[in-house]
Amino acid sequence: MKRALFDALQAARAGKRPAALITELESGRQALLDGGTSSGDLALSDSELVLAKQALDDDRSGPLEETNLFVHVFNPPLRLIVVGAVHIAQPLVPMAALAGYEVVVVDPRQAWATGARFPDVRLVTEWPDDALRDLKPDRRTAIAVLTHDPKLDDPALGVALDSPAFYVGALGSRRTHAKRLTRLREAGIGEPALARIHAPIGLAVGAKSPAEISVSILAQMTQELHGATPLVKAGARL
Repeated sequence: MKRALFDALQAARAGKRPAALITELESGRQALLDGGTSSGDLALSDSELVLAKQALDDDRSGPLEETNLFVHVFNPPLRLIVVGAVHIAQPLVPMAALAGYEVVVVDPRQAWATGARFPDVRLVTEWPDDALRDLKPDRRTAIAVLTHDPKLDDPALGVALDSPAFYVGALGSRRTHAKRLTRLREAGIGEPALARIHAPIGLAVGAKSPAEISVSILAQMTQELHGATPLVKAGARL
């Protein structure tokens, strides 16, 4: 790899921007796809750019179909922001970490957000909307809002829905969510944004215990991440 391309790749990774390195197998020429544009000594056709962008979206390295090109995807790490250091968060956090997520737990209630309850996890005790603005959710971020307290949930959802996070879920029954939607509409949030909320959170697998609910949340996150067609109606009965 030429130094200029290496430096550009390092800059993309430092900035946590999705990037893809495309190599022509015969010649060794390379192009870097960063921010929708390519650089390097390999000129890509429109169709090859489409394939490379799709591989980036799919987080899939490997040969590009019907070409002599190999793509190496460098996506930012997956991240899960959990709003609410509640009992459901305790099994969800290690499950998400095992699935490859960097996990952050946000809760201003410092009696709940403790290292004893969440060992080796980044804890943020700012108000949720301030914390989310500082954390800057991107398209590789999932947000699970679990406090079940409108004073905390509503501000967090306002920021989450204004971000490109690929997943936004909120704990609560259908009745609770209906009241939540009314409050968010009154706060000026439009219907397209409100439709992004997965609530009741998690896939409808009959989950009851905190661990089962955590499994349903992580499954729904995975479904959204990969754009899979739902096999069951979203929304576990909590």
